[in-house]
Amino acid sequence: RGGERTDHPHHVGMWFNYGDVNGLDFWNNSTAIAADQKSRYGTIKHVAVKRMSANDDQAELEVTMHWQKPDGTNLIKQDSKYIFTTKGDLRGIELITKLTVLKEDIAFKDNKEGLIGIRVARELEQPSNQSDIFTDANGVATGVTKMNNEGVSGKYRNFEGVEGDGVWGIRSKWVNLNGKIGDEMVSLVIIDNPENVGYPAYWHARGYGLFAANPLGQKEFSKGKEVLDYKLKAGQSVVFKYKVLINSGSHLTDEQVNTVFNQFSETGKK
Repeated sequence: RGGERTDHPHHVGMWFNYGDVNGLDFWNNSTAIAADQKSRYGTIKHVAVKRMSANDDQAELEVTMHWQKPDGTNLIKQDSKYIFTTKGDLRGIELITKLTVLKEDIAFKDNKEGLIGIRVARELEQPSNQSDIFTDANGVATGVTKMNNEGVSGKYRNFEGVEGDGVWGIRSKWVNLNGKIGDEMVSLVIIDNPENVGYPAYWHARGYGLFAANPLGQKEFSKGKEVLDYKLKAGQSVVFKYKVLINSGSHLTDEQVNTVFNQFSETGKK
């Protein structure tokens, strides 16, 4: 689309993956990776749509994926359920993902690149007057150039009230990105769940448009004070739950987001 950046080709839509799983990078893989470098990257392959349902204000989609080595060997089975809801101008996407380790033990080595991410529209980026270079876990540097800020209006805000670039690298149970697309006020929110490993997540949220929550990569964000290196044995499973809100026409207040967070925190509890 005209006016959009071309950096980070692996930032596509909304995704769930990680930067170091048994030494393989699932986060940075894309068609831009040269063939002679593919041995360092894993691939998540869609396997099946298990169920779909819909009514007037809610739809559900259940899918299965495999996290694969470069040779096609399956490491992890991913079963994900998406619950799409609508209420007035508010849309919700609830993601419940179960990762089941297959034949090999799995180590999610502490890495800043994970776990649930969204690449936002140019208008929802934060205005910036500088270029920058970001280096991934494989040492590959990607430049983000200075661009015209006309129509760019995004600003992050977390549960604690920290705003802007300050949300990067600190823990919070949710982050709200407010901005405008044309004349339309928009809020985009990612909400963590208390049942998740590593809760509350660290936020890998950048002003140039990367909006991600990472509960597993703690060393980078804490400057070495915390290290997780989360591991699972063959046959073990772990479940992650997140909720995304998209509101049109107004910006969601802290109180409104907290209400949804409290409801989401009780989901599945008896």
